[in-house]
Amino acid sequence: MLLFDGHLDLAMNALSWNRDLSLSVQESRLLEQGMTQPGRGRGTVAFPEMRRGEVAVSIATVIARVQGPGNPFPGYRTPEAAYGAAQGQLAYYRMLEEQGVLRLLADRPALNAHWQEWEAAPATAPLGIILTMEGADPVVYPEQVHRWKEQGLRCIGLSHYGPGRYAAGTSTEGGLTDLGRALLPEAERAGLILDLTHLADGAFWEAIERFEGPVQASHQCCRTLVPGDRQMEDRQLLAVIERGGVIGAALDAWMLYPGWIKGETGNEVCGLCRVADQIDHVCQLAGNSLHAAVGSDLDGGFGQEQTPHDVESIADLQKLADMLRARGYSEEAVRNVFHGNLLRLFQRTWS
Repeated sequence: MLLFDGHLDLAMNALSWNRDLSLSVQESRLLEQGMTQPGRGRGTVAFPEMRRGEVAVSIATVIARVQGPGNPFPGYRTPEAAYGAAQGQLAYYRMLEEQGVLRLLADRPALNAHWQEWEAAPATAPLGIILTMEGADPVVYPEQVHRWKEQGLRCIGLSHYGPGRYAAGTSTEGGLTDLGRALLPEAERAGLILDLTHLADGAFWEAIERFEGPVQASHQCCRTLVPGDRQMEDRQLLAVIERGGVIGAALDAWMLYPGWIKGETGNEVCGLCRVADQIDHVCQLAGNSLHAAVGSDLDGGFGQEQTPHDVESIADLQKLADMLRARGYSEEAVRNVFHGNLLRLFQRTWS
């Protein structure tokens, strides 16, 4: 079944981690043997495995965090440097598009034509990507978001980890900054989808109240199942659902297994069935299968050591189809989760 993955850090892995994504996962692991950084030698995402897993489209990031005062998480010293780094990631995508490896999708006709090509000839169609910005720090000033839109950006999140330039993010508290309040109307005028993932609770509620355009939670799990501020509580999930948004279940084991300790807990305790639990929880809240998806975030700063044990590579996301069927989900419902809901979100936004 064709898959629409709601979140992948492809350019970050290629540029920051110096990975050749045209190589297989196994080939990259061999090249990284002996490296001690988390995730090294344990990657799960590469173009051959994406094709084998029928990942016809993914929402692919540019990400470059600014390390401002009081932010313990690493980043660039200035917004201008973050802008340059993010532009480099965009240039990487554009070069692969020029070579026919990727196809950047920016409007409804292109998305529909690409999807039809994958249905007819999946072996030869380019991998489709839709450009998102994970954390708005590379937007140097709010009005610049329109230039990013012209360059292909179609979704934007306000923050990542810690206190960002535009909003409080994961592992901190607070709302939007003055810059964030100024950015939202510009993003709305640009027709971007607002990604509410990674926002601190206060920032989430302020953003969803101020922004009247389309929203999503691209790679987000449920606080009811796994406590922690990285997950959303049910009333936040319901707010996204009520706005017609889509919630993509992430595969970071830290978000799937209660009490997970990074660097200590082994992935043998966490299986792909816990991702199915997350999807099912969203469907139960919604009362239907129209708002759940997969936003895998695989290789998002971690590797197989922090991924469900039955996921050797991104191709194993296909196992979720049978897991959902075993829980009584119809073929239509499985299609909704695998691609239908995200397809409709972009088709509706781009209409």
